[in-house]
Amino acid sequence: MGIIAKASHQTHPQEFQVNNYIALVLTFALSLAFLRMMDFIAHRGWMDSKMSRKVIHIGTGPLFVLCWLLYRDTPDARWLAALVPFSITVQFALIGLGVIKDEASVKAMSRTGDPKEILRGPLFYGIMFVVLTLIFWKDSPVGIVALMMLCGGDGIADMVGRNVKSPKLSWSEKKSIAGSIGVFGGGWILSALVLFIYVQAGVFPAPFSSYLLPLTWIALGATIVESLPFKDVDNITATVVAAVMGWFLL
Repeated sequence: MGIIAKASHQTHPQEFQVNNYIALVLTFALSLAFLRMMDFIAHRGWMDSKMSRKVIHIGTGPLFVLCWLLYRDTPDARWLAALVPFSITVQFALIGLGVIKDEASVKAMSRTGDPKEILRGPLFYGIMFVVLTLIFWKDSPVGIVALMMLCGGDGIADMVGRNVKSPKLSWSEKKSIAGSIGVFGGGWILSALVLFIYVQAGVFPAPFSSYLLPLTWIALGATIVESLPFKDVDNITATVVAAVMGWFLL
């Protein structure tokens, strides 16, 4: 709570900031360019759907959160920024429901090619981004850390779990020790990286080292929750736990 109080009263630096509507256009352009690039790569068969799904999962979030630095500190900024994940999430829902036919997106974001899969993990992912953007924005590091735990933790866990042989968890037979280490390490590293950039930019108070121990506890909590045998909802459960722990620790 101490860091939150300091950050909320801090004047954010303006060297990166542009008109909020220009920032919105730039955020949309960069996010859509990244998604379309991954759709194209998956559709051409240059990357399998599992890998492209995780690259989207890991890469979209940091790109979006770093674009927050472009926005001026006005009351409408968070609402404008939230339009980006909101619009993409609505698109996901329409594709999953079959209203929009987008074979490239389905191949890039689903495990089996079933559009309805997008209504679970990818949709929950987008919802978390909208909610945490509106609640926390740049006023505190809590939302950023929770979102980076979502991106780095869950995204890297699957890559590590599928490629590194290790014993399965006794309480969750589809998850492994290596995957849980991936959740912890991926979430911690991505959170630390983005927080470092924000501290260097003067948005959050220095020193950066003061964030490292809280990040470790938050990553551990998110890892424990992600390891539970609940299918398709860890994008929500682990992220919410990271946000709650961040509220008390940061």
